Amino acid sequence: MVIDCLASLETEVQCNPGLRVVIADNASGDDSVQRLGDAIERRGWDAWATLMPLPENGGFAYGNNAAIRPALAGDDPPVFVILLNPDTLVHPGAVGQLIDFFDRHPDVGIAGSRLEDPDGTPQRSAFRFHTLRSELNDALRFGPVSRLLDKQVVAPPPPVSEQPTDWVAGACMIVRRDVFDAIGLLDEGYFMYFEETDFCKRAADAGFPSWYAPKARVIHLVGQASGVTDTKRKPKRRPRYWFDSRRRYMLKQYGWAKTLLIDLTWAMGYPLYRLRHAAQGRRLSEPPHLWSDFVRYNLLCPRSKP
Repeated sequence: MVIDCLASLETEVQCNPGLRVVIADNASGDDSVQRLGDAIERRGWDAWATLMPLPENGGFAYGNNAAIRPALAGDDPPVFVILLNPDTLVHPGAVGQLIDFFDRHPDVGIAGSRLEDPDGTPQRSAFRFHTLRSELNDALRFGPVSRLLDKQVVAPPPPVSEQPTDWVAGACMIVRRDVFDAIGLLDEGYFMYFEETDFCKRAADAGFPSWYAPKARVIHLVGQASGVTDTKRKPKRRPRYWFDSRRRYMLKQYGWAKTLLIDLTWAMGYPLYRLRHAAQGRRLSEPPHLWSDFVRYNLLCPRSKP
């Protein structure tokens, strides 16, 4: 997937000569470094692509920070940084569209591309911040409640035009250097998930809003890099680190008391959703053991700290 992603960036580099790509390998434990190094050399990508093997798998923020930190500390720091997942394919012109968006919106600190399936179907990638009401709606998923809390939904349908949003998916997001100067790097206390939510929230609090820029189109093979879905897009059981990351974010934003209230709201609401669907004879496409894992990792034996 990384080699395919790099191949999709080749034209972008030609159209944007100052573009440089760093591939951070989080101690893959297989032959990834060798295969990537061979591909970069064989295809002549070494003029613009650098492979950075890391000593451990510290997660999403750790890997991105390892590449961003020395770039910002160099003699000629980049004006912007684009975070790009390995399970992505960049449509021609996508990088140019992101740069053009920043040129037209100098007050915007972060922008996210349109993420889509291979067939062009847009994915939800422009989000709202989590709140008590959004967690209630996510747990119940009941028509009248959802209509009442429509403006609180964390993942609304993908917008069709440029517009501000609370946070964007880390699978492809462009960040202005000024944002890093103001708030620092990604929080490495997250292993995976919620780190981009946290980063966009910190940026917003510092006066750098996030926007959705759908003219920049990027194919995202959802979950293929992290393994949270299989090749048929069926959800797998959520890993412990997902719950730890969610809890870390909630504690940072809301403190212990409100986080407990949010967690209890979800834990009590979700079984009602399951019972309603069971009574209707409908099958659910949910991660296995979601409720029991949520209760275990958030209420019974949490370990995440802000």
